Amino acid sequence: MRIPRIYHPAPLENQTTCQLSEDAANHVGRVLRMQVGEKLELFDGSNYIYSAQITESNKKAVVVELLDRQLDNRESPLNIHLGQVISRGERMEFTIQKSVELGVNVITPLWSERCGVKLDAERMTKKIQQWQKIAIAACEQCGRNVVPEIRPMMKLQDWCAEQDGALKLNLHPRAKYSIKTLPDIPAAGVRLLIGSEGGLSPQEISQTEQQGFTDILLGKRVLRTETAALTAITALQVCFGDL
Repeated sequence: MRIPRIYHPAPLENQTTCQLSEDAANHVGRVLRMQVGEKLELFDGSNYIYSAQITESNKKAVVVELLDRQLDNRESPLNIHLGQVISRGERMEFTIQKSVELGVNVITPLWSERCGVKLDAERMTKKIQQWQKIAIAACEQCGRNVVPEIRPMMKLQDWCAEQDGALKLNLHPRAKYSIKTLPDIPAAGVRLLIGSEGGLSPQEISQTEQQGFTDILLGKRVLRTETAALTAITALQVCFGDL
């Protein structure tokens, strides 16, 4: 039986015991129905994993003893920052989940002219929290020990204007490059822009050009926003990462 992997939001180094977070305790105690004496694997985002054994489990808390610690680096050498215009319903959740599995390091949800999603400030905050939990669950499932950051939502033009030394990429049907013909990737990695279901407006495409984005092709077919994101990330990892 596979030992469950559980994320712990606080550093575990130099700890001998710890109490699981409320979400983790609920999952371990109520969903998995694990008992005292059973073993877990914990990770805290430091790239280390911790073997642990349950010493206390009740309706209020789950406490574990930490048995050993070891480095387990499963991160890609390619840093990818995904700027994803918010999509409707479960599409955004799907994109976040699979992007994390494929090795994305940072995800910034974006507003654009053709974005069909409307959220007030309270719902924005709840969405970010929900998407971060999806990223954590994806790490628990896929074996990553560093949890990608889900940044606060931004306007597309503000995100495009950020400078971090990464190669800026935008999908465009008349681009000169495909991913496999791109020049070398800088050490800072890639900043990948994926538009909404309706695509970017002409003005937004012009803005990406002004901000130094390189247009790239993904074949001759028109892809849905969630398909485009995962296809581009996979191709980048094949050419420059660890796939």
